Amino acid sequence: MDSPNLPWPSMAVALATVIAMVVLGTNPGLGVAVLILWFGTLWLSRPEPVVATRAADEGSVSRQAMVELVEPFSVPVLMLDGQRIAAANAAAREALGAHIVGQDARVALRHPEAITLLAKPQGDAIVRGLTGARSLWHVRRVTIDQRYSLIEMVNRTAEADISRSHTDFVANASHELRTPLASIIGYIETLADPDAKVDAATAARFHATVLREARRLQNLVEDLMSLSRIEAEKHDLPREALDLGQLAASIGSEVASNVGEARIDVVAGPAMVTGDRQQLDQLIRNLIDNALKYGAPDQPVRVEVSSKDGEAVLSVTDRGEGIHADHLPYLTRRFYRTDPGRSNAAGGTGLGLAIVKHIVERHRGQLDIASQLGKGTTVTVRLALAATAPPRLS
Repeated sequence: MDSPNLPWPSMAVALATVIAMVVLGTNPGLGVAVLILWFGTLWLSRPEPVVATRAADEGSVSRQAMVELVEPFSVPVLMLDGQRIAAANAAAREALGAHIVGQDARVALRHPEAITLLAKPQGDAIVRGLTGARSLWHVRRVTIDQRYSLIEMVNRTAEADISRSHTDFVANASHELRTPLASIIGYIETLADPDAKVDAATAARFHATVLREARRLQNLVEDLMSLSRIEAEKHDLPREALDLGQLAASIGSEVASNVGEARIDVVAGPAMVTGDRQQLDQLIRNLIDNALKYGAPDQPVRVEVSSKDGEAVLSVTDRGEGIHADHLPYLTRRFYRTDPGRSNAAGGTGLGLAIVKHIVERHRGQLDIASQLGKGTTVTVRLALAATAPPRLS
């Protein structure tokens, strides 16, 4: 510890003054009083201790250094002073709000799992519903010293959604595959049973049912494989230049030869895009097939292709019953059906629009579905024209 700096010159002057007063015959008591008064003023004018201030300054500097340390983190990070939030980086302020700085962490986080974690010196917890009903966060607390600690928050919502989607997909796919298989096995077992005594007409009907279910199963497997292939290629932009209008006209003529000229009306102008011919062919066929299945049988399906504002616009319109607005946000989900019975009767797999959505996403396009009850449905796909197509991603 450093020794205090005493004012030796002033003390010497004070003592000399008192001695001079005594030598000149002044009352010695008065000299002593003057000396005591001088020492009193010296004590009153002493400098303030700097130890506490220095410690506070050092603490302030340390906290500022911590703030600067956590700010660049991409995940939300909180710095706690005891249980109070002393600092929050940009990601934390965005997730929880800028008002959390200065709040008690238990109030800011407001969740039982998080509050339990804050009662411990360190540890981690899975917190559900922290920033939304379906949100999922991995929260970890790390102690720095007796006073400060850090809270790191990692958003696991997307991972949970993907896991949930995979689980739902497997469950739905299993159900969709099991249904035609059970039907096929049941009819075949009946036909193979020598005691069943199935007459020729019934056997023919059973065979027709088995064939229909087998084709449904084949279509489902093909759609599943197609969807898997499209998802595997979703990060690779297509490179082939092709005329979307010419492709739509060719497919329209082919479909018309099978269903009749009166069932389809194609108006296709030139629209050069950069795309995958096979996938765009599948996209157009899926949209036309859906329109034919669910549109009015006495009204034509209209297919239009045009170029507008740097985009190729493909639209497929039917004049059917239409779709209720509540169903529109979910139509591109796998196996989603507005009318499962009608879809199965029409031979639908529930994957047609899901495939269309993924093809559009791979081509960096836009998909819109508009429908009015009693009037029909229009599905519109917008793709960048070849001249303005986005560059290939590295």
